[in-house]
Amino acid sequence: MEQQVLDLLVATLDPSGPIRNDAERHLEQLYSNEAFPISLVSIASHKSVLLQHRQAALLSLKKLVLKTWSPSLEEYEGPSTLSDAAKDQLRESVLSIATAIDEERKVVGAASYVVSKIASADFPEQWPTLLPTLLNLVPQADPSQLHGVLVVLGNLVEDGFDEEQFSSSAVDLVKCIYNVAFDSEKKWTTRALAVSIFRACFDTMELVYQNNKASVKQFMQEASDAWSPFFIEVLKMPMPYMPSEEEETQGTPGGPSVINWRGIIALKTQVVKALDKIHNMFPHLLSARTLDLFSTMWESLQAHLGPYHTMYTGDEHRQGRMEDADRLPYTLDFLIVEELDYIQTLLNTTSIKRELDAQLTPENLASGNATWIMQILAVAVGYSQILTEDAELWEVDVNIFLSEETSETANYSARNACGGLVGKLCSYNWPVIEILLGFSKSVFEDGSSSYKAKEAVLYVVKQVLDEITDKDAKIGPDLANAYLDFARLAIQDGEHELLRARGFIVAGALITTADEALRGLAPDFALQSLKAIGDDESEVVKVSCLRVLQGYLKILPRERAQEFQVQTVAAISNFLSSHDPSEIGESEDLLDTLVETLRDAIMTDPRLCLEHPALDVLFTMASFGARSWTTTMLVNETFESVTSTMSSQGPEAYARLCTKVLPSLTGALDVGDMTQENSLSDVAVSLLSTLAEYGSEPLPDGFVANLLPKLYRLLFLDLEFSVHQSATITIKYILVHDPAQLFAWRDPETGKEGLEIVLLIIDRLLGPSVDDSSAAEVGGLAVELVEKAGAEKLGPYLMQLLQVVAIRLSTAERANFIQNLVLVFARLSLTNAKDVLDFLAQVHVDGTNGGTGLEVVMRKWLENSVTFSGYDAIRQNVIALTNIYKLHDERLTNIQTKGDLIVQNTSRIKTRSQAKKEPDQFSIIPVPLKLTKVLVQELALPSPTTPGFSHRMGKRAKDGSTSTDEDDEWEDEPTVLDLGAPTTRQDLMGYMDESRWNTRQTDDETQKYLVEFFNNVSSEPGFQELYHSLTDEEREKLHKMNNASQMNGNGNVQVPS
Repeated sequence: MEQQVLDLLVATLDPSGPIRNDAERHLEQLYSNEAFPISLVSIASHKSVLLQHRQAALLSLKKLVLKTWSPSLEEYEGPSTLSDAAKDQLRESVLSIATAIDEERKVVGAASYVVSKIASADFPEQWPTLLPTLLNLVPQADPSQLHGVLVVLGNLVEDGFDEEQFSSSAVDLVKCIYNVAFDSEKKWTTRALAVSIFRACFDTMELVYQNNKASVKQFMQEASDAWSPFFIEVLKMPMPYMPSEEEETQGTPGGPSVINWRGIIALKTQVVKALDKIHNMFPHLLSARTLDLFSTMWESLQAHLGPYHTMYTGDEHRQGRMEDADRLPYTLDFLIVEELDYIQTLLNTTSIKRELDAQLTPENLASGNATWIMQILAVAVGYSQILTEDAELWEVDVNIFLSEETSETANYSARNACGGLVGKLCSYNWPVIEILLGFSKSVFEDGSSSYKAKEAVLYVVKQVLDEITDKDAKIGPDLANAYLDFARLAIQDGEHELLRARGFIVAGALITTADEALRGLAPDFALQSLKAIGDDESEVVKVSCLRVLQGYLKILPRERAQEFQVQTVAAISNFLSSHDPSEIGESEDLLDTLVETLRDAIMTDPRLCLEHPALDVLFTMASFGARSWTTTMLVNETFESVTSTMSSQGPEAYARLCTKVLPSLTGALDVGDMTQENSLSDVAVSLLSTLAEYGSEPLPDGFVANLLPKLYRLLFLDLEFSVHQSATITIKYILVHDPAQLFAWRDPETGKEGLEIVLLIIDRLLGPSVDDSSAAEVGGLAVELVEKAGAEKLGPYLMQLLQVVAIRLSTAERANFIQNLVLVFARLSLTNAKDVLDFLAQVHVDGTNGGTGLEVVMRKWLENSVTFSGYDAIRQNVIALTNIYKLHDERLTNIQTKGDLIVQNTSRIKTRSQAKKEPDQFSIIPVPLKLTKVLVQELALPSPTTPGFSHRMGKRAKDGSTSTDEDDEWEDEPTVLDLGAPTTRQDLMGYMDESRWNTRQTDDETQKYLVEFFNNVSSEPGFQELYHSLTDEEREKLHKMNNASQMNGNGNVQVPS
């Protein structure tokens, strides 16, 4: 069988998709064969088999384990066909591969991952020997075998152990890896791997700490006392000889100097990461050593600055951001980033802040002896210098430069870390900007300073200015003018484009951050920026000036801002015409910058944009970025601002806007249709929906004739759901603003009236061939048509329309679509609740969710009501339900619907696959009770989201209320959110719980209405009976509402006792 399996594994690596898929399907069919996993292990263990085929065998084994090994695994699909004997054999065989002597690292990594997944299901009950076996191997293993053992242990700690398993093994495990890390005879990377395992232990230890604080404190204190001296010793180790570029690239990668250099960097990096983890999770453990750690870390950063410049900012082209097969970083840039981040962590500690504060006395500041902060800033500037690799990339691709400028890059570098470090210094209100001036002056006046050093100074200045802006603070004119001189020197540098660009950026930040004294310089610098956009040869300089203009346009005097609107539009238009449209469309960051600058220019006075081609330029960029969500969002926001402004000026101004934009937008629909460019149609129809939303009453003549035929055609084509949604919204707003024009219009080609066309559109969207997303807005259109046309115009079509809505509601699944359809009946129930129920009782709905229309609609309505969003929707829904309640219709009592969730008495976590097999169960209750529950749930009691709550809490804080938590010493706030920590992951996953973030705040009027409603019905006999069927929480909510009503003098709700 092994040869058959090997042939299939080889086929899974074939470049042909059909061959790969067929091979993978055949492999899955072998899952039920007990010999299959044994064959996979055998193939993976044979060193004569090609490496990629051995890896493929282990990958296939991993898939089998995840899907069939145990129901406790999240991806388990079952059934589990392996016998206990076969599982025993597999456990030992895979472990032997992971811990084999002289085994390939990639094979070890793949095998250890399989071991960890099996262990997460079987350890310790079915595999009690696993951990003792690994720990016994460590002291006697040779270097290659020890590597495999450590990889398995690392995967077990990260993925295999739960809190209970870890608690029982922690002491032996930590002692074992400590012996490896401390052993100077071991390889550097082996010791680094041991430290990384120790660091991983903290994630699980944090979970254990929540339930067993005392024992964890003791254990962690002992571990910290043992490891901390070792950590400090490693940090103080001098760096070895730095290999030359030739040795790293042209020489032998396994040469002793390269191995030694990379090895000690790997160890130092893991030590810094471990210390940072301890400080962020258990800061009290290192409080006695904080000053020593800060001093050691600072000396290390200063010592590494020279090699860092040699390797990464000079003429050499060293490769950075490198990791080995065990994901251990081994290049100097990685170490620098970790050290800079750890310095930030240490700056957050009380002892360091106190020590540094003591040095910032007025005397030291006056005499210029605040040396420590000067040193920090000097190091920050040093590590902020542009990397040679980055400079080359920015010159080729301006998008990369823009992503760095907006901090949207995934490459977190030393430069980014320095920005965070400077921000930390500013957060303590230390005089950073004042002290930085002296260092900046020394760099710019030193003739030997490189352009990168000057650019780095200005980069750090910009980070400080950003912090000042975030605090809504200002800097004085003298200080601003001093820095502005440096920016001017940079702008005048004709040789180095990156320095020139930084000069423009900092000048803009200074003028917008300084007080009014410098605002007068804004027009001159804005003109310089506009000139550079047109004349400078560097793309980096051009886009920097485009971004800077955004700030100038916001502070220019109104009369000058209008002048600059025209010039900015012209500059952007010329920039676009000088570039290939396809290149612009592919450069999302550049396109967003252009749109943002145009937006800010237009917003200086939106009325003027009809006098020049601003909107034409906007639509051109919209077509370039039609596939970009951020670009289309920016275009929509800009157009909405223009449209709302023009609409507020009256019908004449709105008509002029329509005359300006309708030809372009309707033309885009035609182009999108002809070229099958759905994204272009999407942008155009989205802008049309905005135009219609802010329409005048009545709409300009010809508005319907221009739009309705094109929208009709779009809605009958198979396009993106967003096109259908926007088109539906556009027609709805036409009905809102000018139903007479729509009803009076007749299509000259088909002879159909506007009313008939809208009915055809609704029928199409409610049909079974259109999905929920595309039809999501049809409910709003339908109810608007019913209200505007009335029974007189609709005639027999009214009942047919409502029947189709009820039938479509029976199959609707998406929450927003359900809300949209339910609101058709809710809006009608505001004035004619009885007629609505009578009509629905006569409708029959086929299908599995069928029954009478009354049954279908009320079930769907009440089961989804609490998820409705939007003030108007919630208000209409609440009033409609109360109107239905007041009818006391006996027909509703006979309809059963879902009640409360039946909570299973189990601590087992339900995975996605298990949730499909075992869906949640609900109680079954009559509609009147469910309706009451929904209304009770809509009651908003005082909470953190209730108006006034934060004010009351603030008063409480001022009154001196403080925490009395006995563990306050363990609760120091971390400076950086640790996304790897389990508790952090739990908190973030908690936000996926809709109840955490979808607060569904209703307005005060709705709440007042609800209180009055319960006040009126609470004394009725029927309500008394319903009240006793509510849950304890719901009854408590009514009691609290009753108490709040009495305190506010709003009457007394007669809640039964």
